[in-house]
Amino acid sequence: MNLPQNSFKRALQEGRPQFGLWAALADAYVTELLATAGFDWLLIDNEHAPNDVRSTLAQLQAVAAYASHPVVRPVRSDSALIKQLLDIGAQTLLLPMIDTAAQAAEAVAATRYPPHGIRGVGSALARASRWNRVPDYLNAAAQELCVLVQVESLEGMRNLPDIAAVEGVDGVFFGPSDLSASMGLLGKPGDARVREAIRNGIQSVRDAGKAAGVLAPDRDIAMDYLSAGASFVAVGTDTGLLSRAAADLAASYRAGANMAAPVRGGY
Repeated sequence: MNLPQNSFKRALQEGRPQFGLWAALADAYVTELLATAGFDWLLIDNEHAPNDVRSTLAQLQAVAAYASHPVVRPVRSDSALIKQLLDIGAQTLLLPMIDTAAQAAEAVAATRYPPHGIRGVGSALARASRWNRVPDYLNAAAQELCVLVQVESLEGMRNLPDIAAVEGVDGVFFGPSDLSASMGLLGKPGDARVREAIRNGIQSVRDAGKAAGVLAPDRDIAMDYLSAGASFVAVGTDTGLLSRAAADLAASYRAGANMAAPVRGGY
């Protein structure tokens, strides 16, 4: 049994743009549906969505048959949480709230077995190794892991060149909502000042030879970041798509009903 290849990591290394969707509804049936839609990657969110290790496992299993690559974001960059997510088979992690190069290095170390890191050795119990049916999993695992760190504060932006230079960091993802709050622009992730900071950040990451990513549900803003050099962009959220489509459908019938002649009789 072969170690699953990380097609998303290969695409980033080759500079091919990867378009993603946030999966925050925390349901394997929904995430499997999203995996049929044609996105390059899906973000299984544990930070702001009601996911846990078991619901994340169910979603990893649900999308395994499809081309969309699952990226998992834990609630925080923590070695114990990272160990659990890697053991259930996550190969790409998006680690939030990274402000320093030291934090980035700790995140990378949590994904590597000793002597190169601190990941606990329990592959015989793990889906990641297919319960030790993947030959030489312990030595081969790291080559298929993709570590993405999320920079979303002014401190992180100041330390960005050092963060991006950390060995083992494959990419840096910018969080516009938290970054805008850190800049004193709470609730204004599309503000011109935030966008300029992210464009400059994208260039800094590219200068370090790493991939840059961002969440940009607005099409014009997404295209702006792509033009600046971003190579993995989340272009929407499942919650936003469902909420908007449901509201539009309800409004379309209410508008039609208001123009129709009143129904007489009945109860």
